[in-house]
Amino acid sequence: MNYAQLKQDIIAYSKEIGIDKIGFTSASAFDEMKSRLIRQQELGYQSGFEEKDIEKRVHPDLIFDKPKSIIAIALAYPSKMKDAPLSKKGARRGLFARASWGQDYHHVLRDKLAQLEAYIIERIPEAKCKSMVDTGELVDRAVAERAGIGWSGKNCAIITPEFGSYVYLGEMITNLPLEPDEPTEEGCGDCNICVDACPTGALIQGGQLDAQKCIAFLTQTKGFLPDEFRSKLGNRIYGCDTCQLVCPKNKKMDFHLHEEFEPDPEIAKPLLQPLLQLSNREFKETYGHVAGSWRGKKPIQRNAIIALAHYKEEGAVPDLVQLMKEDPRPVIRGTAAWAIGKIGTGEGKEALESQLVKEKDPEVIEEIQKGLSFFEEINA
Repeated sequence: MNYAQLKQDIIAYSKEIGIDKIGFTSASAFDEMKSRLIRQQELGYQSGFEEKDIEKRVHPDLIFDKPKSIIAIALAYPSKMKDAPLSKKGARRGLFARASWGQDYHHVLRDKLAQLEAYIIERIPEAKCKSMVDTGELVDRAVAERAGIGWSGKNCAIITPEFGSYVYLGEMITNLPLEPDEPTEEGCGDCNICVDACPTGALIQGGQLDAQKCIAFLTQTKGFLPDEFRSKLGNRIYGCDTCQLVCPKNKKMDFHLHEEFEPDPEIAKPLLQPLLQLSNREFKETYGHVAGSWRGKKPIQRNAIIALAHYKEEGAVPDLVQLMKEDPRPVIRGTAAWAIGKIGTGEGKEALESQLVKEKDPEVIEEIQKGLSFFEEINA
């Protein structure tokens, strides 16, 4: 078999099916990544969403029988939204991060990889392949970096020369001996803009992220958001784009190559108050197709409440009071109470004082007290 020709044929086919960039690397261990992952674990910087077994994350041969190559792919997504609606008083809007615009990228990339896999097996029936997108054992960025897709930026994203960091990544392990590509030359240099711009200081230094402080991670948690991060959330209801938006390598990078990734403005930048009342079915019907829905409606609703507090949207107080009194979920009741205090209306203060004597959950009581303390600060 002429594997050099097969590689070129795979590249050509990848372009036919809409893969924007493809690269190849060996299936050898990711030894450098192992030491970094161990250090992240020791420092408590992991998100908890990762594969727990570090050995599986760095040794392809633990998850695939006799691997020889890994094929990495990248698909570009838009950075700008056409006809984005304005957020204004009485109609405040939240924002999903760009990586959650359009259809869930996991499904789109898995489909591309499935097509690529079918093509390979048609050519080489004895070929074996295993594809993964984001939730697999391997570290997508490590594979993409070694396969020449781009370099690992100081913002912990893969930065490609062609599309900046606005790319989704996926990979396929195979038993075919395909010639590896050369890694891309590092391009951040002395630039430290992303590290300096991170709203919560989650970028400890170039290439090192404390996921526990990262807004992109925090918006996906289901509990009470720690106090120190609430004022940093702004109107983000899923994800965070700051470290990408400030990156000089992303200047003028905006690609609309895939219809699937085009955002619906009313979904990508939704009105906040209607989000508060959505049933599970309504949430699934409206947002179930986007990546930002994977944790369910609770984190989105909690974040929407914090965003309304950020705007000090007085028109939302009746809705927030209703949530504080009636919602069965302590996190939602408590966050609503905190937001009522943050907005600071007389109506809100009365509702907080009334609810304080009725509430039974200790965490919610604490949030009501936080809400009331804002009024004390105003009068101090």
